[in-house]
Amino acid sequence: MVFAGTAALLGRPISVPTRLAQVFYITLGISIGGVVTPQTLAGVAHWPLSIVLVCFAMACVTTGTARYLRAVHRWDAQTALFAAIPGGLSQVMVFAADRDVDLRAIAIVQTTRVAILAVCVPAGLGLFGLAGPTRLPPGALSMAQAPAEIATLVLASAIVGVGLLRLGFPGGLIFGPMLVSAVLHGGNFVHVSLPTWAANTAMIGIGAVTGSRFVNTSMRLLGSYIGAALGSFAVSIVIAAGFALAASHLMSANVSDVIVAYAPGSVDAMMILALAMHLDPVFVGAHHLARVFVVTLSLPILVRWTGRPKEPA
Repeated sequence: MVFAGTAALLGRPISVPTRLAQVFYITLGISIGGVVTPQTLAGVAHWPLSIVLVCFAMACVTTGTARYLRAVHRWDAQTALFAAIPGGLSQVMVFAADRDVDLRAIAIVQTTRVAILAVCVPAGLGLFGLAGPTRLPPGALSMAQAPAEIATLVLASAIVGVGLLRLGFPGGLIFGPMLVSAVLHGGNFVHVSLPTWAANTAMIGIGAVTGSRFVNTSMRLLGSYIGAALGSFAVSIVIAAGFALAASHLMSANVSDVIVAYAPGSVDAMMILALAMHLDPVFVGAHHLARVFVVTLSLPILVRWTGRPKEPA
């Protein structure tokens, strides 16, 4: 991600074909869901308070960040709102395109937040000894031993992922396969997982996708918005950290799991971090799924409340 992002900022034509990127997302969703076992699914019922708390935390993150952008950088209400919403960049940009807002400012602030979190969260957790090396879930059977199981797993995951994508569900290409894989593995229906090289290749590909978001962004343009991007990131991370600290005291969860579950980054980036740092994918996924639903339901209401559509040209 760092390499692709740097090359894009230096003017190189960095891109990943859309279909290939979709394959990467589906592959990672299957790999993440493969970590689930019947025992981990039994623990979901123990987190209702934390899931409610993360939804409230993201509302506070959005409010605090938007107020910062309006008060300090003098942004209009809707541009500040779109830039402040944690995660869901594609969904935010779809709504923003129909409004009289600064699309470049929104994209730069959102992308910078994802990039900082993707680099700093694993580095910080590793520095404090809270995360180990990547350990992908080994399947009880190899692909050659269970061709019917792997075919069922991949086909069902792809169908659900593409279906959620067409329904406009944010992060559907990773959440759909993750859900299918989690149900099949957690229900003890399949006992085979994708090979390690497939998950590693997909993670490298998604890093290139994330870095390519900086294409057509000059250093001068980035510099003009970097103050807003860094300032809004600081506000959002302080608020999210406060709620994560409260959550870690209210329940007996792993600190690194709570940090990634409450991090105000994109859904795909946070789920990839959970896989890469050997965290609890069920815990992290449940929290980010709840956040996605809150954003999906509240965004149209907030957009209508804060401004009017752009006048047709």
